Formats: sequence, structure tokens, C-alpha cells
Amino acid sequence: MKILVIGSGGREHALAWKLSQSDRVQSVYVAPGNGGTARDKNLINLPLTDVVQLREWAQKEQITLTVVGPEAPLALGVVDEFRKHGLRIFGPTREAAQLESSKAFSKAFMVRHAIPTARYESFTDALAAHDYVLKHGAPIVIKADGLAAGKGVVVAMTTQQAHDAIDFMLGGADTGVQHNGQARVVIEEFLEGEEASFIVVSDGLSSVALATCQDHKRLQDNDQGPNTGGMGAYSPAPVVTPQIHAKAMREIINPTLKGMANDGIPYSGFLYAGLMITKAGDIKCLEFNCRLGDPETQPIMMRLKTDLVDVLMSATQSQLSAIHALHTKDKDSSKSDHHEKTAHWPALDALELDWDRRPALGVVMAAAGYPQSPRKGDVITGLPSDQADVMVFHAGSCTVDGAYKVTGGRVLCVTALGGTLKMAQQLAYSVVEKIHFDGAQYRKDIGYRALNH
Repeated sequence: MKILVIGSGGREHALAWKLSQSDRVQSVYVAPGNGGTARDKNLINLPLTDVVQLREWAQKEQITLTVVGPEAPLALGVVDEFRKHGLRIFGPTREAAQLESSKAFSKAFMVRHAIPTARYESFTDALAAHDYVLKHGAPIVIKADGLAAGKGVVVAMTTQQAHDAIDFMLGGADTGVQHNGQARVVIEEFLEGEEASFIVVSDGLSSVALATCQDHKRLQDNDQGPNTGGMGAYSPAPVVTPQIHAKAMREIINPTLKGMANDGIPYSGFLYAGLMITKAGDIKCLEFNCRLGDPETQPIMMRLKTDLVDVLMSATQSQLSAIHALHTKDKDSSKSDHHEKTAHWPALDALELDWDRRPALGVVMAAAGYPQSPRKGDVITGLPSDQADVMVFHAGSCTVDGAYKVTGGRVLCVTALGGTLKMAQQLAYSVVEKIHFDGAQYRKDIGYRALNH
């Protein structure tokens, strides 16, 4: 079969890399891809980003399955466009993707369906937002309503930081973060505890959980500096105990899928719940993402042993809860279309995904000036060849005349498996130290929470 992965980041590189390992797969295309996917002989970059052009190309090439990586195409309705033309695509519809694309929608949904979350108010008027901060003080959390490429959340430790965030997010068209033509902020109470990433694959009714993971949002060691899209991650996350796992499914994931279905917006795709876990073992949902996390995807894909194609094909057939495999009705390929030819899927062993017992850890190498103003064009050297236990997943890179160059904020995620988390950490950093580009930034303490747990 032929598979299309939409996106250009480290998440998409890891997804495409994993999908290409399936014996069922002939070709994996990545649109538009990056320097790392161009480097992989098993992947093919496709220079398209327009939703309609992607759909037309997928029809022409008889793509069996399309997997959407980032949030922006989901918010633009790429799933709706593909489904309207009978194409198999994994991801939520535009309406369902509001769980991420609109913080106000998401918070109202959680309150309506009694999903535990932080107290909040939403504002379009800056003066009212500033008054709210003056009333409640700091620390406090300011969130842009719309998509902001990982920069839409400010954990303000001082009231001045909160006021500055409000001024930015509710600014004019040039500075404000817009959603449906209007700037809005959601202001939440500050929650104390430990964060974890809880991600499931959903077919609209049922779901299967992926390995637990924890990322590091702050730019610098010891969780100092500004929030970023993520400076590293590791899996599994010790803070997600079996009890917390069961509680997350019972109190957050299952009510969310049921609530979306009851609201007439069934949710299929990757669903990411950002959890805040208190010392007492209580959990609240900080936010939803309608896709895999980045950089969480990289260590999760390193640990996944189950064929990802089987999982996603089952999900798109509403078969995550099916016991029996779907067999092709017509064994004669000359009489079958390309969908029927690929319709033989094994049962998912009662939804038990197979994971490498070894932990995985990924270290993000970011560009000079990240996150405020990442510098582009620096040459990347020292990249190793792919190995069984360590992979360099690219995000902000491209190839120019055979050289790899920086094109974005987060450039690489060096991800390693190890017998222990400490061993995975040591292996990842040993590779990081051999890679060079001017101004490279990376944390030197990825994994410290689990190592000190």
C-alpha cells in the first residue's frame, strides 16, 4: 500500500519512519517533509501543503491511508476534504479539532461534560482580562484561544508577565492570535503538580492508549526560561502509575469521546490529554491536542513494536474494539480495488499494543534565538547514520546542495533506547555532542524528573 503523512516536523518524521517499517507498505510520502525525511531512503518528500491539492494527488496516486501530523491542516478541514471524496484518512474533522484549535471551545466542553480541569474565564476585551488578573493575582495561566504553534500558553509567575501576555494575545491582526477572525484569551488558575502526556488512538467510540510520556516545556535546565514547544521527552513516565492511568481513562478520555459523540461530533484520531497530576493523586486536564505531541512522538515511536499501519487502519475502519480480523472478500487482485486489496487486518490482541520494555529519551536541539526569533540557515554537521537504538528525527531542517541547514526553531530530536532511562539519556547525549550547528541550544537534564522520581 501507499501511505501519505501530512506535515514537516519531527513528529511527522517519526510517524513516517515507523509506518515505513510495515511489511504491508510499498511507499510512504511526506508532505512537505524536511531534511530528515529527504535523507531516509524509505521516505519520499512531496512538496505540497494545500489541502485540495493533497486530496487530488492522493486520489490520483491511489493512496491507501493518509495520516495527519500537525494541528493546522486539521483546523483547515483536511480530514473533511479527504472523507468527502471517499479517501481513508486518520485524524479528527475540523469541527472535532476545535478541542485544540479553540481553547474556549475546549474549556466549555470540559465543564459541560464534567471533565476535571482548571477554573477559567475567557475574554475578548483586554481591560476585562487585565482586571481579572488584578483580582486573582499570579501565578496564573494565559492561553490564546486559537492555534499559536506552541507559543500560545504563558505560565505567568508575575502579574506583569500576565499583563504582557494579554496585550500580545489580544493585540491587533499583526500581533494578536486570531481564531475565526477574533482574538480571545482564556485565563486559568495555576495548578501545581507534575505534567504528563496521555495519548490515545480513537475510532470515534473506543480507544487504545499509547505509551505514557513526559516532555520538558521550558527552554533551559531546571525548568528555567520561556515555554517552548518542547525541548525533550521520555517514555514511559513513572508519574503515570497504573492507578493514574486508569483514572485518566475513566475521568478524562472516556467522557471526552462519549461527550463528543453525544454532541454530534464523533472524535477519531490521536487524542492528547495534557494531564496535571497532584501529589495526592488527583488529575486535571490542562488541555487537549488533536494530534500526537512533539517531541513525545519520537520516544513513543521508538518503543512501539506493534505495526502502526494495523493500528491506524483498524481505527479508520471503526475496528479498534473488533475481536476478529477483517478478511478480503475477493482474493483475486484483478477484481479488487486498492482498498479491498489491503483489507486484511489482524486482530489487535484485545487492544494490547506491544512495547519495547526499554525506556526511550529524546533531546531536542534548537536553533539560535529559539523560541522568540530562531535563526535560519546555519549548516548542520556530524549527523550519524540511523541505528537500531538511536535515531535523529529532523524537524526544522532542509537539504541544500547536499548540506543540511536549519529552517526552524526546533531542528532535531536525538532519540535513544536504553536498558534503563539513564542509559538512554547517556546514549542520546553522546550523539547530541557530535552534532554541530552554530548557536545550537539544548537542555542537558532531559529525564531528570523520572531519574529523581
